[in-house]
Amino acid sequence: MTARQADAAGDPVRNTIGEGRGAGASRQGAQRWVPQWGPQTAFVCSKVFEVCYGGARGGGKTDAALGDFARHARLFGPGARGLMVRRTRVALNPTIERARRIFRAEGARWVGERNSFLWPSGAILYCRYLDNDADADAYQGHEYTRVYIEEMTQFPSPSPIDKLKATLRSPAGVPCGLRATCNPGGAGHSWVKARYIDSGPWVVTPETFINPFDGSKLQLDRIFIPARLEDNPALEKRDPQYVARLQQCGSQTLVKAWLEGDWNVTEGAFFDAWSSRKNILEPFDIPAPWKRFRSFDWGFATPFSVGWWAVVQEDHRLREDLVIPKGAMIRYREWYGKGARHNEGLRLNAEEVAIGILERERREGHEQIDYGVADPSIFRHESGPSIAERMGRVGVRFGPADNTRVGKEGALSGWDAMRARIAGDGVTPMLFVFSTCRDFIRTVPVMQHDPNRPEDMDTDGEDHIADETRYACVSRPRTAVLIDPVARSRQAHRLWRIQWGGDTGRYHWPNEWKTL
Repeated sequence: MTARQADAAGDPVRNTIGEGRGAGASRQGAQRWVPQWGPQTAFVCSKVFEVCYGGARGGGKTDAALGDFARHARLFGPGARGLMVRRTRVALNPTIERARRIFRAEGARWVGERNSFLWPSGAILYCRYLDNDADADAYQGHEYTRVYIEEMTQFPSPSPIDKLKATLRSPAGVPCGLRATCNPGGAGHSWVKARYIDSGPWVVTPETFINPFDGSKLQLDRIFIPARLEDNPALEKRDPQYVARLQQCGSQTLVKAWLEGDWNVTEGAFFDAWSSRKNILEPFDIPAPWKRFRSFDWGFATPFSVGWWAVVQEDHRLREDLVIPKGAMIRYREWYGKGARHNEGLRLNAEEVAIGILERERREGHEQIDYGVADPSIFRHESGPSIAERMGRVGVRFGPADNTRVGKEGALSGWDAMRARIAGDGVTPMLFVFSTCRDFIRTVPVMQHDPNRPEDMDTDGEDHIADETRYACVSRPRTAVLIDPVARSRQAHRLWRIQWGGDTGRYHWPNEWKTL
């Protein structure tokens, strides 16, 4: 850790960590935990309000969180009140067992009936679970000076975590903060990456608020501290085979994410054929004859999504190494109506959204939109004109999309259609996205499977663009191409001769190959 990184993380290490070393053994004879030099020390010493410590497995993240509260309890005694959460109580068991060993030297004891560690000074750390907003509501009225989120990427939405921030207060004036640990991947990969990782490591990112009572400006900062396996030499010394075992844990994608802490790869993605190299194109002028259409997913409190698509009319050579096939779809523009917070909408009414759509199309010189498809829910009549009818009055018209997510008894589903287009023939996709469609690229490739229904997508994620794209794909169904078996045999033999050459006379080829 450099001096700049130490300054970004908080107080200089030499002024804060010596207390752990100097304290020596506890009354039980156990040695007090001391952080390893580097990111673990920076995490423990940080004065930033919100700290995310994430990356590779084995980076010492759990120890850092437990050690942080041990230090917090030493400094503030009875004023130190902590809460450590994971999505399930069972998932906390390994953390609790590790905490028993670390906190024993502090004189803290486990109180099972309260699911907490209690210090002789009165400091206390609760270990609980947090799955959704309803669980977060149960913490109303609680007061904590530290909240710890273990494995933050396991949370599909930041909403329950954000609600816990309201519990961070101290009548005694103890500094409060949120601390989180995580690995790449999981249902929350997208929002965690956007909130913490994309700003860059060691960068203090401010968030400004206005005090509604006096108009003054308030600021809360957050920082991302990267975790790497090489920053945990104690583990490497105790268990030198751990690196080898990590490399056996699964696919290359998972190994890269867990071993290197790479946030640009996603394990278990719903659209596993997606390739940034193949499916993303730099913008180019769409030829005038190509059919254009739009797809739409409505949202008010949550984001809405509009996608503009062009359909390739004839094979189009974009560059020497790429011919975009006839019938391929290209997403050349998008409008994602999201607010300042994760999964929050702009709260625009139907007419305002329709006007925004027309404005974006007029910038292109009144481009010809051949048709539009939208979520069938906008065609419902409840207490007046439907959303579709109100948008139509402004001049934006849609037809109801096929909303089948998962097909029955072999029927084509929306997700099947979308997967087929993303994959194409395995070499060239049939669905492309301009690099300017950043919200598609941010959200769709990292969508996860529903844990209770693997053939469907996890709807707890930010799935609005995926839904809207599904409508577009189903509106342009692809017909399977039946390959003549004789033609396939001819092609296979031709490839064999090109690759291997030599005398083929000693082989008994089928009759249809003799004319090759």
